[in-house]
Amino acid sequence: MDPADLVLLKLSMCKESQLHFKVYKPFGMLSQMDSNDSKQKRSKHFLKELYNFPPSIMPIGRLDEKSEGLLLLTTDGKLSDFINRSGIEKEYVAQLDGIITDDAVSFIQEGVEIGLHGKKYRTQPCRAHILTTPPTLPPPNGKLRMDRHRPSSWIRITITEGKYRQIRKMTAAVGYPTLRLIRVRIGTISLANMAVGAVETVSNKHLGTTMTYHQNQY
Repeated sequence: MDPADLVLLKLSMCKESQLHFKVYKPFGMLSQMDSNDSKQKRSKHFLKELYNFPPSIMPIGRLDEKSEGLLLLTTDGKLSDFINRSGIEKEYVAQLDGIITDDAVSFIQEGVEIGLHGKKYRTQPCRAHILTTPPTLPPPNGKLRMDRHRPSSWIRITITEGKYRQIRKMTAAVGYPTLRLIRVRIGTISLANMAVGAVETVSNKHLGTTMTYHQNQY
């Protein structure tokens, strides 16, 4: 049974009282609801600032503080754990420092060696291609200071794993550090035209029918 069918099975057993959301996580916000660290509370921004979420809500996966885009949240802890392990596709667009070459993109597609928890790790094969036209997105956060960098380029990357800062490490490994990173899709749930910081509810049916695993695209 492939990951999409397993997600549908899990959702069929999910109580209707469980709630799910999708959000456009802004740059500079942590992928957590709150913190017990008093210093962090004063200096960081949290997901709870976006909406009056139910008390048991939790993010499904994470985006690092300097990344933005699609993040799913749920009150169903078992479903969250399952989706994190299921190999569901995650698609990103990344603005890179420098004009990336076709050879560099091929290396990314085949898998590159990155650092992970003090050890070397080779990423799994993925899909990646250069975007000849920049994607339509909200303006970048002012703290990114794009004017300080050399000419940039854009790529689209689709992966089925989700290691810590994986996309950033992959592009850096081939010589093109990521300047701006936006997740635009999880399964077939897309960011679409959401505004930065926007929150939308997702039904059990919607989550189930859109969590399609596009294995045939590899």
